[in-house]
Amino acid sequence: MTPLRYPMAVIILAVGLLIVSPVAEAQPAGKAYRIGFLSSGSANPHIIEAFGKGLRDLGYVEGQTVVIEYRSAEGRYERLPALVAELVRLQMDVIFAPATPSALAAKKATTSIPIVIATVLDPVGLGLVASLGRPGGNVTGLTSFLGPEIAGKHLELFKEAIPKLSRVTVLRNPANPTNTLLVKWTNVAAESLGVQLRSLEARGPDEFESAFRAMAKARTDGLLVLPDNMLWTHRARLADLATKHRLPTMFRDREHVEAGGLMSYGANLPDLSRRAATFVDKILRGAKPADLPVEQPTKFELVINVKTAKALGLTIPQSLLLRADEVIQ
Repeated sequence: MTPLRYPMAVIILAVGLLIVSPVAEAQPAGKAYRIGFLSSGSANPHIIEAFGKGLRDLGYVEGQTVVIEYRSAEGRYERLPALVAELVRLQMDVIFAPATPSALAAKKATTSIPIVIATVLDPVGLGLVASLGRPGGNVTGLTSFLGPEIAGKHLELFKEAIPKLSRVTVLRNPANPTNTLLVKWTNVAAESLGVQLRSLEARGPDEFESAFRAMAKARTDGLLVLPDNMLWTHRARLADLATKHRLPTMFRDREHVEAGGLMSYGANLPDLSRRAATFVDKILRGAKPADLPVEQPTKFELVINVKTAKALGLTIPQSLLLRADEVIQ
């Protein structure tokens, strides 16, 4: 099932239906803080709702104590510089740029406006922060970074679901700088698990068909899709093509599985976005991003779509289903 895309009025209302409670004491009377929400892909309702809940829990009221300006690149990363430039012109108090492409664009656009991240894989390696403990500069927040072991976990679970899995194709967007690092980690994990790995690129949905034809020619047993907002935006198309080619799939984000993919494993992204609101709050109260340590994920989830498994003629081991956080029937 593909998550609904909310109209802007509904998004604002979702953040605005709040229980009024005291907000930051430092807030001048009558001032509404301005938060820029910069999304790399299509607006993810789970992320938006989680971030809004985090603000609600801290006592912020949309339209009264905080105004949120939403901007989305819809998976077209070339639009990000113009979108963030607009937020800078509007003089945001904080920019929330949860994912890697939006975070890099925001960092390039301003060194003065605080930037809060949520799902960036490697903020140190990308130069967003000096270190997790002492970020320095104007960027802080949360990361989905757990090192190479997360790549190994994806392949381990994939092989547990499909014991005969021996040839896996990794699909990545070359415009996403973190994908190169993930391919490197996945290659290391593949060697230890005895899995043959090959990598294919897709810069946009117009390249999906040729990628799947190449997978069929290579007799791929399974497809591992790396996290990327463009690929997330077109998740329904990817799921349809995978089913058409009878190809099992593994993802990081649960929305891919809701759209018809086979399984996903990764950090709970809504939880990271909810926790990001606490960084926004601290900054609005006067804290400097340079002094706020970047936090790592604490919640991970395994989601399996057994309806898709049946369509592919697969039987997922009961032991794996029992360990899943959610099983989609």
